[in-house]
Amino acid sequence: MANLLWLGIVIGLAFGQWVDGSIGYYFNETELSLLESREASLIAATPLLVGLTLIQNAAAKGAVCLDGSLPGYHLDKGYGSRANSWLVNLEGGGWCNNVKTCVYRKKTRRGSSHFMEKEIPFTGILSNDAAQNPDFYNWNRVKIRYCDGASFAGDGEDKNAQLQFRGQSIWLAAIAELMSKGMKYANQAFLTGCSAGGLATIIHCDEFRSLFPMTTRVKCLSDAGLFLDVVDVSGGRTLRKMYSGVVGLQGVKKNLPQSCTNHLDPTSCFFPQNLIGSVRTPLFILNAAYDSWQIQSSLAPPSADPHGYWDHCRLNYAKCTGTQLRFLQGFRNQMLNAVRGFSRSNQDGLFINSCFSHCQSERQDTWFATHSPAIKNKAIASAVGDWYFDRAGVRDIDCPFPCDQTCHHLVFR
Repeated sequence: MANLLWLGIVIGLAFGQWVDGSIGYYFNETELSLLESREASLIAATPLLVGLTLIQNAAAKGAVCLDGSLPGYHLDKGYGSRANSWLVNLEGGGWCNNVKTCVYRKKTRRGSSHFMEKEIPFTGILSNDAAQNPDFYNWNRVKIRYCDGASFAGDGEDKNAQLQFRGQSIWLAAIAELMSKGMKYANQAFLTGCSAGGLATIIHCDEFRSLFPMTTRVKCLSDAGLFLDVVDVSGGRTLRKMYSGVVGLQGVKKNLPQSCTNHLDPTSCFFPQNLIGSVRTPLFILNAAYDSWQIQSSLAPPSADPHGYWDHCRLNYAKCTGTQLRFLQGFRNQMLNAVRGFSRSNQDGLFINSCFSHCQSERQDTWFATHSPAIKNKAIASAVGDWYFDRAGVRDIDCPFPCDQTCHHLVFR
């Protein structure tokens, strides 16, 4: 059944159509999470499927999913000259911010390994095909499954609701397992993640660096993880309210960097804009300036738009009015302000394109393909690879929408 679902997603996406010179991929609004976690590919007709491994000793360490089940990961071993190179990818998939949403979540693959796919496709930055992933195809490539609901940062429980908030313990147990599988011998290591996994990557980047000797090249990539603390269309702060619930419910404060919590409240320290300046390890930020998830769930969610003024725009950029586009341009400006100091660092990398998209490193069509999104004629995979291997500095910021004709805009129904 899982394979049939995957095939259906690929077929559905394959019937995308050109919109204003860019590719528009149509799918139901509820399928954004499927796209995010399954790395939907328009290029690889038969992507590599990698099996799920459960961490058998995790429960003894208190490292369990929301429902108490074992956490897991998918590993495809590296070979040849990259047999000791490791790419660790943290799965994304939103958050749960109260007992009700966490109870719902624990009955899904995002809260229980009982519901996880037994195998998943490795595409984009996880692909094993040199033609589709030229810099990392023969690395040890791992996806750590996300089943806690707090970006691998929670530490607590709710006995009455039978909920375990053990994201930090899952992170530690998964890393310990990978170290025992050979990662401790890595001469190159790369922590990556998309969406909630992109936020987790920022939170855990320096921890990841500390696992290895200084002779090991260690860097981090946050894709679509630059969630902003901004005002929504009603004048409220929808995402801040959600994050406050996540941080409070799941005991996240103790696992946030003290460099932030020493002078800001814990909720503020769950926002990447307040963390990136203090990350010591080289970090690459990849983000769409008009992030589809943030438009739908943070800027213009139905709760902030009771009259439905944003209904069409939030699902299809081509249906935005001039006023709405000006609001979204303001969001882009706030994103650029958030990375202004970060972008001046010689060790860090930046790629912000003016697309209506979300998670571009794990989808083959946006990572590396014939018509992939690009800035200055450089595709995302090439920019990330150039930065990781120190072939070139990468601090690329696109001109404002609608100047970029290489975007693969997401359009929802």
